[in-house]
Amino acid sequence: MSEAEAKLPKRVPRAGEDDLPLYVVWEITLRCDHACAHCGSRADKPRPNELTTQEMLEVADQLVAMGSREVTLIGGEAYLRPDVGTLITYLRDKGMRVTMQSGGLGLSERRCKRLVDAGLQAVGVSIDGPAVVHDVLRDRKGSYDLAIRALKNARAAGLVTASNMQINRLTRPYVRAHYETMQDLGVTGWRWQVTVPMGNAADRPEWLLQPWEILEVLDTMAELQEDALQRARDAGLPENRAMNVQAGNNIGYFGPHESILRSRPGQRGAHYQGCVSGRYTLGIESDGKVKGCPSLPTHPYVGGNVRDLPVERIWKESPELNFVQQRDRSELWGFCGECYYGDVCMAGCSWTSHCTVGRRGNQPYCYHRASTLQKRGVYEELRPVEKAAGLPYDYGRFELVEKPWPPPPSPEASSLIDEG
Repeated sequence: MSEAEAKLPKRVPRAGEDDLPLYVVWEITLRCDHACAHCGSRADKPRPNELTTQEMLEVADQLVAMGSREVTLIGGEAYLRPDVGTLITYLRDKGMRVTMQSGGLGLSERRCKRLVDAGLQAVGVSIDGPAVVHDVLRDRKGSYDLAIRALKNARAAGLVTASNMQINRLTRPYVRAHYETMQDLGVTGWRWQVTVPMGNAADRPEWLLQPWEILEVLDTMAELQEDALQRARDAGLPENRAMNVQAGNNIGYFGPHESILRSRPGQRGAHYQGCVSGRYTLGIESDGKVKGCPSLPTHPYVGGNVRDLPVERIWKESPELNFVQQRDRSELWGFCGECYYGDVCMAGCSWTSHCTVGRRGNQPYCYHRASTLQKRGVYEELRPVEKAAGLPYDYGRFELVEKPWPPPPSPEASSLIDEG
């Protein structure tokens, strides 16, 4: 038994013994050709001790044995690792679906072809609105044009294409215009995610949405999904062929649009069912650290390292990965502690709540919460009280201050861009 194995606490049986890491998000390098101003991992240079090719292939074997079905490769920029094609081919030969999430700066025609030849099946390109805001958030002039080019190159190479968008005070005014761009590019899915104060974004509190702004964001998002469905009908297509305007796991919850934004186009009835970290998802950092979700901050949520322990043992026995199965409603506090949906929602996205208010159990970015408070004549404001340390996947802390409705007008995005 290794020293790391000996230090693991005696196993507490998982509440869901049949849970499998069906979906794995694997950061294979922290090296990046961007250095985005809102990057949660503060990606730039590779970690000094990233897994070798052989170590990655051994981890791949373990994931296959555990029943994983899909791996999304991320960075930094995953395509910057010279052996990325080797890993993709190895995973595909084992029966895995392999996709990639990218900023798109270097997804040339040639690179897309090489990735397809290796076995890559789909790519998501992060585009945060038109150039006027995207290039600010990506901290690189011309980044928007290259990201658009990347989507076109990927589609031409035969990859399924999707895109995700950070929602914050810079991007919020541009979502309708950007929707038209996504329609023109023919992406299958367009995923919205609230910018979380992690990493570089924690250093830009003025960019973050305030909790009451989630009402307008979700109202707009639902309108755009309805428009996408109507466009499919007008084109004589079934609704399931419409672009999927999708709410990410950290945006919602349980407002009037819950079903349309959680269901696939043409369907209804889905709703948020709580954090799936360590239930169906697994995150691996490029130096071998394992978390239940790739977005979670490193320090509180690493259950072990693949160099010290088998992935399966980390998955089954590390409390840092098993908190979803072991917790109960006693974890909830603040508004969420009294919420009708608390037993199902459990305060929404663990990553967002922990990085915003310092611990799980109280979710500021919630439609039901903001609308309920509005009916009571109040709104909540986030105020920074603790700065982030300046490390990858770090976070600070905000406090929630309740004030009489109405809230002040949101600042013009141009004023925030000038500050950036």
